[in-house]
Amino acid sequence: MEQINPLVLNVKLTAKDLWRFSMYHSYRGFQGVFSFLFSAAALYVLVATWTTATLPYRILMIVCALMFTVWQPFVLYMKAARQANRSVIRDGMTLSFSAEGIVVTQGQEKLELLWEDVIMVKRVGKLLIIYMDRIHAYLLPDSVAGEKAAELTAFMKENLPPERRKRI
Repeated sequence: MEQINPLVLNVKLTAKDLWRFSMYHSYRGFQGVFSFLFSAAALYVLVATWTTATLPYRILMIVCALMFTVWQPFVLYMKAARQANRSVIRDGMTLSFSAEGIVVTQGQEKLELLWEDVIMVKRVGKLLIIYMDRIHAYLLPDSVAGEKAAELTAFMKENLPPERRKRI
């Protein structure tokens, strides 16, 4: 694919970027509501039964209250830190955006994607997520786009219909 006047971004993700993405996918929708309600219920039971509960019961309720609010985010961060240390992430990649599509380059490998291949682009906080399918996505933290953010947004709006972009 011959790109005319591409917008080139060098993407180097950090553990924090990967963690934000994992947190978004772990706590959105029904699972997020369940996690919040479970933690709130465990905290309520802990407070309501504190004076009459046995020590093992208190410990169980503390573990339940902290499971989705502390433990799971910690585990997700540790997983993100391991991923960030893998050469595929650590070495970074280059994404070139043009009216023709997106060219992803990493080392000697090159992948050419048409805009039709992009199923969804979402903005989640300081992260732009470009979904290629339900499993594969490219992450663009705001720190990567910098002063090119407006130009990138213009590419998205020009080349993707409104139903395939959210919060852009």
